[in-house]
Amino acid sequence: MTRQIEITELVLRDAHQSLMATRMAMEDMIPVCEDLDNAGYWSIECWGGATYDSCIRFLNEDPWERLRTFKKLMPKTPLQMLLRGQNILGYRHYGDDVVEHFVEKAAANGMDVFRIFDALNDPRNLRTAVNAVRKTGKHAQGCICYTISPVHTIGAFVDLADQLMEMGCQSICIKDMAALLKPQPAYELVKGIKAQCGKETLVHVHTHATTGVTLVSLMKAIEAGADIVDTAVSSMSLGPGHNPTESLVEMLEGTGYTTRVDMERIHRVNEYFRKIRNNYKKYLTDFQGAETDIFKSQIPGGMLSNMESQLKQQGAGDKVQEVLLEVPVVRKASGYPPLVTPTSQIVGTQAVFNVLMGEWKAMSGEFADLMLGYYGATLGAKEEKVQQIAAEKTKKQVITCRPADLIPNEFDKLRGEALALEGANGSDEDVLTYAMFPQVAPKFFRTRHEGPKNPSKEAPAPAAKTAAPGDKPAATQPGQLSAPITYAVTVNGHSHKVTVAPAA
Repeated sequence: MTRQIEITELVLRDAHQSLMATRMAMEDMIPVCEDLDNAGYWSIECWGGATYDSCIRFLNEDPWERLRTFKKLMPKTPLQMLLRGQNILGYRHYGDDVVEHFVEKAAANGMDVFRIFDALNDPRNLRTAVNAVRKTGKHAQGCICYTISPVHTIGAFVDLADQLMEMGCQSICIKDMAALLKPQPAYELVKGIKAQCGKETLVHVHTHATTGVTLVSLMKAIEAGADIVDTAVSSMSLGPGHNPTESLVEMLEGTGYTTRVDMERIHRVNEYFRKIRNNYKKYLTDFQGAETDIFKSQIPGGMLSNMESQLKQQGAGDKVQEVLLEVPVVRKASGYPPLVTPTSQIVGTQAVFNVLMGEWKAMSGEFADLMLGYYGATLGAKEEKVQQIAAEKTKKQVITCRPADLIPNEFDKLRGEALALEGANGSDEDVLTYAMFPQVAPKFFRTRHEGPKNPSKEAPAPAAKTAAPGDKPAATQPGQLSAPITYAVTVNGHSHKVTVAPAA
């Protein structure tokens, strides 16, 4: 008896986010849409993550128009996006009304499958988004951000899956953003979810290829009952990217598992991107191998390379090893958060602060908020001593409620601010663009009439610039670098500037 395995294709979103800093222009994706739409995929991921940010920051492209175009060109296959729960696609928690407006507009513009995650795996930060998706009639997929720590057990992840299903999720995604999911845990986790949540529960597995073991993990997950897996066409795979679509299909031959994808169409898509990627050489990651040290350090490759680069810029290149040893210390103190946007940036920055200025002498506002519960609850307990320091530095109290409970409805206020900007068109979509990227949106609105830019056809990209105060860079996958953040901190009365680059 054979069992059909479904595939989600990542080439239009996470693949180029992981390999070429999310720079791929829409005009370079349009030619393959017909083949992708007819290739037999369960879904095509094409929006969310860092693509929204990159559209307005680098490509002068309206992300909502991108979504509408994808829907027009690919009407048969469900379109999929990555949504950061209460953070939507930004870097802070938003009021429930903003989350609801975003989901409503995304669904109306063509989105079908909403993959919803929270960096801390706090289900309270997913509930509003899940309910909003269900209200639209679209597919709500709840995420488990996979990580390894003394408190992140198979049982704990299975319990989270159970909570997500009770919340109303229609499928569960095991989201392995750092390629930490080894074959046996993959098998046990899928088995556990199916046993506790029911055999009919749709289990979807997303993993990166960074450590070199995860194609085997996908096979073991399938053997355990996984229904859907994520891949990218081979010319846009591996390294910090994902496992190749064609390799997965070939691996399943003779195993009793089949797919329904059309390999002839996939071959055409693959050959097209093989040529196109050469136009983006200046953005391509240098990392193409396997990074097995991640299993020991728990530090995604991009987080490692970015910290090293920025320490050198600060004249502290000799401190790299100290920072690497400090990251697990900071992660333990903060309750073992998974290292994914934005927690990877927050933990990495604090590790740099501890090494350069003394342990807990300086603290970013984001790390203090993480310690005090303003990002949500962590699975592990936070160290009380560090919590007290965070409270003293920020004059804030520890909270245990859902963070968004403290945020009043804000869409009307954001609308007023957005409509006052030159070039804003008055739509809810523009209000949402401003809400998520208030420092970037004004320039985009002013220049939108000039039309999209294709960075592969332009002169070499300029060096990264420091982000505006309070502005966050695009989220990226391991190996990629967006704009660094410069923090001004005061230690013992002396002012210091520390620049730290982000990593997803």
